[in-house]
Amino acid sequence: MTALAKALSGYLRVQRALGFKQKQAGEMLPAFVRYLEDRGLTHVTTTAALAWAALPRDRDPRWWSKRLSVVRGFAKYLHLLDPCSEVPSTEHFVARYKRRRPYVYEAADITALLAATSTLKAPLRIATYKTLLGLLAVTGMRVSEAIALDDADFDRRRAVLMIRETKFDKSREVPLHPSAGRALVDYRRLRDRLVPRQRTSSLFVSTAGTRLFYQNVHETFLRLVYAAGLGGRRPRPTIHDLRHTFAIRTVLDWHRAQVDVEARLPLLSTYLGHIGPESTYWYLTAVPELLEAATARLERFSKVTL
Repeated sequence: MTALAKALSGYLRVQRALGFKQKQAGEMLPAFVRYLEDRGLTHVTTTAALAWAALPRDRDPRWWSKRLSVVRGFAKYLHLLDPCSEVPSTEHFVARYKRRRPYVYEAADITALLAATSTLKAPLRIATYKTLLGLLAVTGMRVSEAIALDDADFDRRRAVLMIRETKFDKSREVPLHPSAGRALVDYRRLRDRLVPRQRTSSLFVSTAGTRLFYQNVHETFLRLVYAAGLGGRRPRPTIHDLRHTFAIRTVLDWHRAQVDVEARLPLLSTYLGHIGPESTYWYLTAVPELLEAATARLERFSKVTL
């Protein structure tokens, strides 16, 4: 087995350990490795990657973009092992649709966001956004799901939230850590004291006693991002990235605990309210920490089995 073929085998093992099926990569990349070897190359070059990706010549550019995307994943892995391997740019073939790279929050970022709610001044507004953002961070809920929560959807005794018929017309229960349950209890107590006559059954309310509007939440979040000192980050932090971060950190913790990640991904998909695991996989892309965690785990496994 050549060095490139061996590296490809390692790359596919790492990706599958992360939970990616890698069906297309498993079909395309062996052909790409043979293409390189036929030309006497021992590492990826941008020229060779682009030439191979643009085959066959009569196909739609979107197909070329797909092939280049598959090569880029392998090239990034090779570049970690050998800086001589080049990672071709995505600018050469522009796909019709490209997912935005998420911002992955550090624990300090989330702490800063919650602290920034003190700049909102009104006591209820401070408590509402601090509790709302904290809940999004620790559950991975969609913003729309949190806004739609009614008081009755919080089962204090069981420490469970009921998410009712949201995206894809699915309902699910979201169990809460005891600290999250206590935070919601404390919020409701303050809310009922400050707004005794509410005009809605909503769990989270505005200072007028009404349900929160997404546009207002979005605009307030942008203010908090700058107040927390996160305004100049790239990619720009969004409120939905709290959901991405929850998924990514969960899988990272599983890797570090050395549990069967692939077996647990369907559980994460159900918890997040996805149709299936394939909707969860892309949350985990372009995250170096996951690649490093999976690689380190495979290396430990290899040492044990040798």
